[in-house]
Amino acid sequence: MAKTKTLNKRRNSIRSIRKITRTMELISTACYRRAMDRAVSAMAYTDRLTKMVRNLASSGAEVSHPLLIPHEETKNVSLLVLTSNRGLCGGYNGSILRTAYHRWNQLIGKDGEGTQKVEDPSLIISGKRGISYFRFRKITASETYTQFEDKPAWDEVEPIANKYLELYLTGKLDRLEIVYTKFFSMSKQAVVHETLLPLTEIGSGEESAEEKHQATADYDFLPDATSILSEVVPASFKTKLFKCFLDAAVSEQIARMVAMKAATENADSMIQVLTMAVNRSRQSQITGELTELIGGVEALK
Repeated sequence: MAKTKTLNKRRNSIRSIRKITRTMELISTACYRRAMDRAVSAMAYTDRLTKMVRNLASSGAEVSHPLLIPHEETKNVSLLVLTSNRGLCGGYNGSILRTAYHRWNQLIGKDGEGTQKVEDPSLIISGKRGISYFRFRKITASETYTQFEDKPAWDEVEPIANKYLELYLTGKLDRLEIVYTKFFSMSKQAVVHETLLPLTEIGSGEESAEEKHQATADYDFLPDATSILSEVVPASFKTKLFKCFLDAAVSEQIARMVAMKAATENADSMIQVLTMAVNRSRQSQITGELTELIGGVEALK
């Protein structure tokens, strides 16, 4: 009897956990769909604007912008790390933090790569998981953000972007790097380390023949190149940074959805195994009681 009660108690406990994981899976699915719609909507605009800036920079036209020009010396480097506020999302945060911690060690010269070391690195962290991770390792972040959830707003990201633009233009920031999970599709998300400032490295990679042709084409500027670039280049940085936050949000929801689905399936398997164990225990108990009853009847005869 005691064994059956113990198995029943354990099975009921797993059933309760399964209800929680199943609910979290459904919530993550709903959040993922909303986040993915926002990320996909911003993807085409961000990519096109980024390619435009890259083409203008390599077109040969007599145009320039301070955000497109790397500083002669790289002393002040900021590393922005985008993590989540909550857990239960599999290895989402772990992959980001390993990459960020390795890059931070490069910046401070702890991993033996002296060429990577800079004089004044700073760490900016978004998400409670990243804050607690670096705090545990006695690394103090210069800035932290915890207001970003599954729906980052442009009004929340734009002030941060404006601050980085001002720091770079005034020479107080030489390079801005970011570590986050980039969203490619439902089946592919990857942790990436990118340079956001200067803008020459945004969207770097292999170009198609059409893009190469656009890069070498002549541009006509109306009213003039300076006024156009003064709007396009900062807008490119802002949209790129906003896209990073959107990618991080949708990737987090996908990771949580997958983790909760796996947890629910594991709970189903455990419940099935425990149900079989309870049935066997009951069968053994009933068989024992029948044996005792038959033995008592035979003894009375």
